[in-house]
Amino acid sequence: MLRFPVYLDYCSTTPCDERVLEAMLPFFTNIFGNASSRSHAFGWRADTAVEAARKSVASLIGADVKEIIFTSGSTEGCNLALRGVFGMYASKGNHIITVKTEHKAVLDTCKDLQKVGAEVTFLNVSKDGMIDLQELKNAITPKTILIAVMYANNETGVIQPVKEIGAIAKQHNVLFFSDATQAVGKIPVSVVDDGIDLLALSSHKIYGSKGTGALYVRRRNPRVKITPQITGGAQENNLRSGTLNVPAIVGLGRACEICNTVIEQESARLKSLRDYLQVELLTIDESYVNGALQSRLPHICNISFKSLSSSQLLSILNKTLAISSGSACTSGSLDASFVLKAMGIEDGLARGAIRFSMGRFSTKEEIDFAIEQVKAAVKKLRSESFEWKVFKSEQ
Repeated sequence: MLRFPVYLDYCSTTPCDERVLEAMLPFFTNIFGNASSRSHAFGWRADTAVEAARKSVASLIGADVKEIIFTSGSTEGCNLALRGVFGMYASKGNHIITVKTEHKAVLDTCKDLQKVGAEVTFLNVSKDGMIDLQELKNAITPKTILIAVMYANNETGVIQPVKEIGAIAKQHNVLFFSDATQAVGKIPVSVVDDGIDLLALSSHKIYGSKGTGALYVRRRNPRVKITPQITGGAQENNLRSGTLNVPAIVGLGRACEICNTVIEQESARLKSLRDYLQVELLTIDESYVNGALQSRLPHICNISFKSLSSSQLLSILNKTLAISSGSACTSGSLDASFVLKAMGIEDGLARGAIRFSMGRFSTKEEIDFAIEQVKAAVKKLRSESFEWKVFKSEQ
């Protein structure tokens, strides 16, 4: 039985898995100790639970348990990585390379660092959303200290050639940071195989709670050092002070455990649903998929509808479908997606883009309903559109 509105905005956030919630609940009441309280059993039990969660997070991305730093989420993780590297490696250089289609957590932080002396190169992407590896190589200078490229885009799902980027960074003795918020738990991610030196992830994207995440910081080959941005308690190896959010961290650990066991089957099922949705929506006249068709996350489909704006579609569909025009962080903007514009998508199509993202609890019935609703909404809006009538008359 359908529940309305049908939720197809899993890139924005995910519902907490009941198994995750079950793991968290005792740490709000019975096991409520401060993980930094080392003088009694309440603190010991909390600390043991945190370290078990750290092990689960590390296992999901192929890291060592000592390389995981708990944060409040990916935004803090991105800030800690970028600002931390810039502060620690200032004697080596001040140049950072990133991409125009990064999340605002990276782009805005880089722009902020420019105000305090950073030189930042913003790489272009092709129409399919991929960077040019030769352009990346050409951008590296003796002052380059960090390459920051997200693993997979949050609007289009496009997966960058991460392993090749890691190899280029290693060859030039430059650190490589990846915002892997959308990729972790959805596809296999290995920081060792991919040559990643720092990686940010978030709990609420993988069926954990909001308000927690982790930053991976490599400890060997090379040993990465970062300047802490929050001081005052020496928690997390003095890299991120503050009383640990034990219930949320336990939930993140459990969420990672579950992802580790279901990732292959879940990925295949979501890809099947995504492909079915895509094929059906592309039967709509003048509809286009945005981003690479092959190198893409299994649960995301970004489609533009000519002669329509996403705000028009959402105004009709928002009572029956929970979908979006792009990142949740920029959902209040009426402007065309900066990601799609950076990809060279014409303004009209960029303004008519809708992101459909599926997840663990999405069903075939929900996808069938979404297809029916979108087709009806497009048909209605185009029947009233002067722009569409002019376009059709000129064909």
